[in-house]
Order: sequence, then C-alpha cells, then structure tokens
Amino acid sequence: MGWFDGFHARDFELGDVRIHARTGGRADGAPLLLIHGYPQTHAIWQRVARELAGEFFLVMPDLRGYGRSSQPPGEPDHANYSKRAMAADLVALMRALGRERFAVCGHDRGGRVAHRMALDHPAVVEKLCLIDIAPTLAMYEATDMAFARAYYHWFFLIQPAPLPERLIGAEPRFYLHQKLGGWGSQGLAHIEPEALADYERWYCAPAGEGGLPPGVHAACEDYRASAGVDLEHDRASRAAGERIGCPLHLLWGERGVVARLFDPLRLWREASAAPVSGRALPAGHFIPEELPAETAAELRGFLGGGR
Repeated sequence: MGWFDGFHARDFELGDVRIHARTGGRADGAPLLLIHGYPQTHAIWQRVARELAGEFFLVMPDLRGYGRSSQPPGEPDHANYSKRAMAADLVALMRALGRERFAVCGHDRGGRVAHRMALDHPAVVEKLCLIDIAPTLAMYEATDMAFARAYYHWFFLIQPAPLPERLIGAEPRFYLHQKLGGWGSQGLAHIEPEALADYERWYCAPAGEGGLPPGVHAACEDYRASAGVDLEHDRASRAAGERIGCPLHLLWGERGVVARLFDPLRLWREASAAPVSGRALPAGHFIPEELPAETAAELRGFLGGGR
C-alpha cells in the first residue's frame, strides 16, 4: 500500500477553527480517533493506520495549530491552545463525522488532549490509550534537574513571545530534526520521508504577520497553555475528584524519558477510576513510527478488534 492509500483528507470548519483530518478504514468498524503530538502532524499514524484499516474506522486530525489545521495567534492567557479547547475541537470533529462515542489514542501532546477529553467529555470516550506520557500536573510537580535537562523544551517554549519563536525560526529545520531524533528515538531513520516532509512543511513555514513563524508560534502556545491554563484545569479536576472513567491502556518507550524518570502505571492509576493496563515497548519516544506493527497490535488487543 502507498502513502495513506484508501484514506481521504479534508478540512472541517468547526466554529472558529479549521481542523484538517484524514479518515478511512472500515466504514462500519468501531471508530478510533488517533491524535498526534509535538512536533508532528497526523502523518505519524500512517503505518499504524495501514495495520488497522481493515478493522476500524480511523480518524486522524491535525491538532489546532499543527499541520494543515488553523494556526490562530495565541490569546493573552493562551486558552485558545488549552487542551480543553483542543479536545472540544476533536469532539466536534467526531460529531461532524456522525460518531458520538469512540475510542481514543493519543501520543505525546495528543495524549494530553485525550486525557482532558476523557475528563470533560466522559460520555464520548469509550476506551483510552496514552502513549509515552505521564499526567502533565504530576510531571510539573516532580520537576528536578534530571527532568529539566531531559525536557528543557517544556521550559524554553513557554517563554514569552517572540523569544523562542525567533530563536527557533532562525533554523527551524535543524531544531525540528533535533526533536524528532531525540528522547531515546536515536535519529530519524524511523520516520517515513513523506511524514518528515509534512512535519517540515508545517514547522518550517516562514514568518507571517507579526513576524512569527506560524507553526513554531502555535507549538509554543500549546506549551504555554500546558504551563498555565491547563494546570488550572488539572488542579480544578483534581479538587473536584474528577478521574478517567473508561478503561485505560498505556504504552511507553523503554529508552524514553518517561520510563527513566516516572512510574506511568502508578501515576495513571492515581488519575483513573477505571482499570489501567500497560507496558514498555523497546523504543524511544516516537513509538507509533518506531514500532507501528507493535503499536497496532497493542491497540487491537486493548480495543478488542473493530468488527
């Protein structure tokens, strides 16, 4: 099969945002929403989608700010890049596709969007899979020198505009490749050329109005939201006793930062009122691209097949 053969890409106008998404697979299969992270687009799922196309109806969006979706300027409180706003985008997308209840799998930032979706929209999330993350609030609360060194970008990207945008914008392709080859993933060999081109097209777009590169600015706003308004939402959820209410499966890379510095099973069990399963895979951070067949097998086993 070729690049996303049998899948269809289109733009969805959802209120004040345009979400680009690719859909396909088994039309009568159980719906599965696959959410990418930073610094990527829906293209991370191409090989996983190929594995699952005969069983599930697959929906793979570009998050707001990423890829071919809208890249609005950040608001003063960064709330338009909150995980709450991003989750609401994707619930609206699934409703536009006629899917009111579905399974969700999120990698990296997509996992944080999926976590917030499960809290804000519990009626729509049937099962949840999170790849190579621990809860945002728990990770910030445990920050020490080892974490700051490994995830320095969490603290660099949140600096006020235009500092990180201008610095990254001076050589965005270099910075992008450094991130894609890091966090235990050992270079770029696992990335398909078409996927790398898609990431570069988005992240390396030249500066526009206001002098900021739009893709880089949007990514910074995503992280600024996570260090501000998202933490407010997470603390409010904790105080209200809100926990994940659907079955949860975790995957993490045994060479990654999450495996080295955190206990994902314990942390997610504390955040969940439902059964939590999971295991490490022999990979770095970018598991869907490094181990697509294994990722698909884990999803198939957890979700029980899509027929």
